[in-house]
Amino acid sequence: MGDMVNSSIEFHPKPQQQREAPHVGGFGCTLAELRSLMELRGAEALQKIQEAYGDVSGLCRRLKTSPTEGLADNANDLEKRRQIYGQNFIPPKQPKTFLQLVWEALQDVTLIILEVAAIVSLGLSFYVPPGEESEACGNVSGGAEDEGEAEAGWIEGAAILLSVICVVLVTAFNDWSKEKQFRGLQSRIEQEQKFTVIRNGQLLQVPVAALVVGDIAQVKYGDLLPADGVLIQGNDLKIDESSLTGESDHVRKSADKDPMLLSGTHVMEGSGRMVITAVGVNSQTGIIFTLLGAGGEEEEKKDKKAKKQDGAVAMEMQPLKSAEGGEMEEREKKKANVPKKEKSVLQGKLTKLAVQIGKAGLVMSAITVIILVLYFVIETFVVDGRVWLAECTPVYVQYFVKFFIIGVTVLVVAVPEGLPLAVTISLAYSVKKMMKDNNLVRHLDACETMGNATAICSDKTGTLTTNRMTVVQSYLGDTHYKEIPAPSALTPKILDLLVHAISINSAYTTKILPPEKEGALPRQVGNKTECALLGFILDLKRDFQPVREQIPEDKLYKVYTFNSVRKSMSTVIRMPDGGFRLFSKGASEILLKKCTNILNSNGELRGFRPRDRDDMVKKIIEPMACDGLRTICIAYRDFSAIQEPDWDNENEVVGDLTCIAVVGIEDPVRPEVPEAIRKCQRAGITVRMVTGDNINTARAIAAKCGIIQPGEDFLCLEGKEFNRRIRNEKGEIEQERLDKVWPKLRVLARSSPTDKHTLVKGIIDSTTGEQRQVVAVTGDGTNDGPALKKADVGFAMGIAGTDVAKEASDIILTDDNFTSIVKAVMWGRNVYDSISKFLQFQLTVNVVAVIVAFTGACITQDSPLKAVQMLWVNLIMDTFASLALATEPPTESLLLRKPYGRDKPLISRTMMKNILGHAVYQLTIIFTLLFVGELFFDIDSGRNAPLHSPPSEHYTIIFNTFVMMQLFNEINARKIHGERNVFDGIFSNPIFCSIVLGTFGIQIVIVQFGGKPFSCSPLSAEQWLWCLFVGVGELVWGQVIATIPTSQLKCLKEAGHGPGKDEMTDEELAEGEEEIDHAERELRRGQILWFRGLNRIQTQMEVVSTFKRSGSFQGAVRRRSSVLSQLHDVTNLSTPTHVTLSAAKPTSAAGNPGGESIP
Repeated sequence: MGDMVNSSIEFHPKPQQQREAPHVGGFGCTLAELRSLMELRGAEALQKIQEAYGDVSGLCRRLKTSPTEGLADNANDLEKRRQIYGQNFIPPKQPKTFLQLVWEALQDVTLIILEVAAIVSLGLSFYVPPGEESEACGNVSGGAEDEGEAEAGWIEGAAILLSVICVVLVTAFNDWSKEKQFRGLQSRIEQEQKFTVIRNGQLLQVPVAALVVGDIAQVKYGDLLPADGVLIQGNDLKIDESSLTGESDHVRKSADKDPMLLSGTHVMEGSGRMVITAVGVNSQTGIIFTLLGAGGEEEEKKDKKAKKQDGAVAMEMQPLKSAEGGEMEEREKKKANVPKKEKSVLQGKLTKLAVQIGKAGLVMSAITVIILVLYFVIETFVVDGRVWLAECTPVYVQYFVKFFIIGVTVLVVAVPEGLPLAVTISLAYSVKKMMKDNNLVRHLDACETMGNATAICSDKTGTLTTNRMTVVQSYLGDTHYKEIPAPSALTPKILDLLVHAISINSAYTTKILPPEKEGALPRQVGNKTECALLGFILDLKRDFQPVREQIPEDKLYKVYTFNSVRKSMSTVIRMPDGGFRLFSKGASEILLKKCTNILNSNGELRGFRPRDRDDMVKKIIEPMACDGLRTICIAYRDFSAIQEPDWDNENEVVGDLTCIAVVGIEDPVRPEVPEAIRKCQRAGITVRMVTGDNINTARAIAAKCGIIQPGEDFLCLEGKEFNRRIRNEKGEIEQERLDKVWPKLRVLARSSPTDKHTLVKGIIDSTTGEQRQVVAVTGDGTNDGPALKKADVGFAMGIAGTDVAKEASDIILTDDNFTSIVKAVMWGRNVYDSISKFLQFQLTVNVVAVIVAFTGACITQDSPLKAVQMLWVNLIMDTFASLALATEPPTESLLLRKPYGRDKPLISRTMMKNILGHAVYQLTIIFTLLFVGELFFDIDSGRNAPLHSPPSEHYTIIFNTFVMMQLFNEINARKIHGERNVFDGIFSNPIFCSIVLGTFGIQIVIVQFGGKPFSCSPLSAEQWLWCLFVGVGELVWGQVIATIPTSQLKCLKEAGHGPGKDEMTDEELAEGEEEIDHAERELRRGQILWFRGLNRIQTQMEVVSTFKRSGSFQGAVRRRSSVLSQLHDVTNLSTPTHVTLSAAKPTSAAGNPGGESIP
């Protein structure tokens, strides 16, 4: 038995042995038994259940649970189950510690160079050459009048090290807080996920983490299964198991054929009840996660071992390592667990820009160093004709180190390491604030992409409307009622049929509960359309609960659940006389075609011919639809007891119906939506409505929302007509045809999920406009998954959305409201603008600092700005400025301009004008001060000072003026579109104000008390005022620049374009050829790892059990090769580029290389 507990792989052919086994905690199954049971599929699994437990209810008895009542909600029992069978929680990977992040920040090349330089400088400063020969080395140590000064040489090195430490800590802290935020977000998403279980006979919504083995869970269309289980009873259940098996076909599940339901799979159709048999790390998902997250170091060891041990595995893992093997893993380690789609537009542009600037900086710094060294060598050895003496070597080396440090400083200032920081801060800040605006962002870059959106394809129900459906009109017994009829006006027979048809033929999970507060509306739980119908029964003074109690869910004979193809739902019950009755409800135009009879005012059958149907459509249905109502037809049919129909032949069964009623359901438009749509249109975003409703209803609601305006040239199409227009004779979609349709299309009605996907893909792939369109899509149903993934930004509904939709989305709208989308647009544009502001400021500083250091070094052999000062400037302009400018709150004015395109450069001509304009001002001032400043202020010149000489007032003034100009230019940088008032809304950003004031304060301290480390000497009040005056001049100069019209400056180039056409990466080209785009790769990536893991495990189990039986070894090998070939097919389809699993470490050998049992 002990052996059995240890190995989850061993099979138990002899059931009687098991019966005697002592079971833990009084339950009839051990963890190992259940785990091995869940390894089986289909017929094998059924056989196993029958051998070991008799049937599923036998299994429930062993687990001490009731298939109908569920567990008793008893805390001790639940706790005991958690201890024996585990919790439904997969522990996430350990986050990086602060020290690891510090270590990572230290890997930065420029910082390493600086550290080396500082250490060399430190070492040399402690070496004192013998005094008497110092003359021979020239004027090297001349000027060091004070002995104390000469000994202070170490300070510069130490100060550089200190500032490096500062930069590293700031970077690490930022990364750490980002990581923390991300984890908070993850856990929030996880906590919000609830699942329906039955406890004590009551339906409860329980957080997924609280599920235990033995719980009876209700599964329904759109669920993501949170644990493994065995189906007890199912209606037409179809599951998408591609996340585990990679097979895209939906698998039919039924209690008598294949009852095994696995965690991580999606319910695509139907409903049912299952008993949970494995949770957390013991479920299929958990097993794979544990294999993936076995820990980094072991992984690497395993990796090497695996490569030696089995070639097949290496073959299996190849596609992962393709193209960017090694680097990929490195990058993955850095990116830890931010799930990424492709690089966002903004990041692409920024990376490119940063690389260009970095290269320029590198060249400049190299030239600086070379010039300084040459100048020194020529001057010392050629002009003065000295000889290199051995004892002078340290002195000369000290000079060279000083030059090297100056060069590195130029590089440090040139490289805008603040860029990635600014993006991160800006995005993280936005994401945090967007939470308050009901946007839960799942992918950071979605936030910024949203600012570029040019089109929004929105659902109608729930997004534009309130999703509180009510029946307002009805057609019963030959009468069209404009409001709810009095119960007495209806024939009892009709009323009775209606009540039964609605109560039975709707999901039993849908109900109407009494309001939570006095005076509030009753709560609608479940499907809203069904809630409207149940509400109609209540309005007719009847009740649906007694009917449901009389015919409970397990007595239903057959259920055809609602799906997007049928657009109807039918339920069959057995009548007391042995016959059957089928109730059906669905979209009126579809169901009326299947009706051959209708009930008249006395409740008797009357023939219903196609002509009558057309009459009814004209007189009843169209007027209802034009009022913006959704029409639902309710019908029934009786079958005699003599001959039972073939229930699988659905068209035969659901036909020849008798119409009971047609009802018009209203879903009122949300009051705030028309205004939000007006804002979108003003911001240059086209809103399109894609709905499953009929065209009249859709048009009526679109007009109420303001999506279509009278007198405009627009198209409203039905799905069929849309398809007819975009497909050629062969039925293939042609982009040219699509391009004729989509620009005018505003409403797409009666659309299937594929239509939605086609439309989104068509708009994205279109090349008609000058810009590629950026499309946002909202969706709530499982069937919206593909469209949400294909779109640039997918919004899922937080309240009405299914798990599948949330999985596929980028942003979750926690209040399901369209106005939140407008907020997302505002935040997205704000991110873009914040980064442009930061760039404008940063590049001005870069240009000025590099030129000053470079020319200063060439002309005076010493940079006017010292290394430590440069690092301080670097700190304010990079880190603090990115904080200050990246946290500007958005304003409504952001919505008054058209979206930037995907290929609009980051730095517009206006910004270029500002950058160069301010650079000219700053350079003029600094060079004036450098060359004639000593005359102006009447102080000693600081030029050509010898090594280790005390800091001069002259250079301090230059440094101080430089910083003052940056501070005031930071205020200028708040506006990038050439606005005049740069102070507009400055107090709405406390971070900005505090950073500017804080920097000013620290600057005073540095100048007055910085002394030797900062190469500063204290300044008088008058000198300070001059520095300030020049700084304030920046603001005046900003106004002068704003006056120059940009259009006149044709010579200005824009910079920071996205990757050009010729630089399309191979991936992107491949994306064009294959349908599988990045988003799907993202989905596939996980799957590949999934079923790699699964296949490894299954194969190992087979091998183990085969050796135990030592028989059919051939069979296992044969299956192995088929698995490999199937795996290969799938991997070829979608070679993933980066593999990220947010809760697990990406690994290149997912599994256990040896053939030992899996722990």
